[in-house]
Amino acid sequence: MRPELASGCGEALGTSYSVYAPRSEEARATVVLIHGVGMNQSVWSPQIGALSTRYQVIVYDMLGHGDSVLPSAAPTLDEYAAQLKLLLDAMRIERAHVVGHSMGALVALEFALTHPQRTLSVVALNAVYDRTPAQREAVMTRAATLGDAPLDTGVDATLSRWFGDPVPGHLTQAAQAVRGLLLSVDPVGYARTYRLFASSDDAHVGRLASLAVPALFLTGECDPNSSPAMSRAMAAVAPFGRAEIIANERHMMNVTDPEGVNERLLGFLAEASAQEAAHESINGERHD
Repeated sequence: MRPELASGCGEALGTSYSVYAPRSEEARATVVLIHGVGMNQSVWSPQIGALSTRYQVIVYDMLGHGDSVLPSAAPTLDEYAAQLKLLLDAMRIERAHVVGHSMGALVALEFALTHPQRTLSVVALNAVYDRTPAQREAVMTRAATLGDAPLDTGVDATLSRWFGDPVPGHLTQAAQAVRGLLLSVDPVGYARTYRLFASSDDAHVGRLASLAVPALFLTGECDPNSSPAMSRAMAAVAPFGRAEIIANERHMMNVTDPEGVNERLLGFLAEASAQEAAHESINGERHD
């Protein structure tokens, strides 16, 4: 997973990030991509080429991942949303489309809910929402083992959930790349973040009705832990939300079906941008 060279990269207030300049002179908006637990910014490489045709793209390492600083010992979602706000402040970016995967989707939604004036739209890929008791027990059991076992314990089970068991031959390379990320993550950062992820599926229950921006809830048909039912439930209560399900895909669909994911991202972002342009035009006319 090696994207084209970034037009800029660096560190801001403890956050490691990369910037990819748009290849279109007409492009103005910024898209921020937030990865999931155990990953880092490189996992978005299948999206960068497609998105940077029209947008400035920013990827960064979540707290406790990659080259970013650790979160606090018992972090909250607000701490991760604040990381994004501080990064946008440091880069002098007023508003952005925010896209998150898995844990990153929770962060993206938290950011959009708490900073709607900074959010052009939000996309939640493979998000969790209001788990069943059995789903919650399974994820909490996994969280309870972190820190007590070697880092590679459970990686095979994770890959099976994310890619299938056995991993299909055409996905072997992608699965190995994801394995490498899981094995290289800081174990302290991973444990703190995963425990928050495990206990945050209800963080937005009762709050999405106030989501004031266009929202896409996108998941895979075969993702049991970030299920189609979850995405549809979120879209049903978000005022400007919609759910889309990609057939036959699992949790890591941004690397297993990048064409399908990119097509849906570009379509949604184009619609959201058009709505924003229309809104600005109307407001401009009212002030004339």
